[in-house]
Amino acid sequence: MTDQISKDMIIEEVVRKYPKTIPVFMAHGLHCIGCHIANYETIEQGALGHGMSNITDLMKDLNETVEDDDEA
Repeated sequence: MTDQISKDMIIEEVVRKYPKTIPVFMAHGLHCIGCHIANYETIEQGALGHGMSNITDLMKDLNETVEDDDEA
């Protein structure tokens, strides 16, 4: 299956479309869900801003979370 979420997507748009991703962001240390910066910052920008140098696991977890909806 093709990833539905990409690193260049705006955090707020992802959370609005896929509310189930909130715990994933939180678990990876991106607590910016309610922050005004989430309205225009991409996932990659947010991750880099929080000191993540590798977002592969974050992206994998986000996409696995939304894939669960597709399989239902």
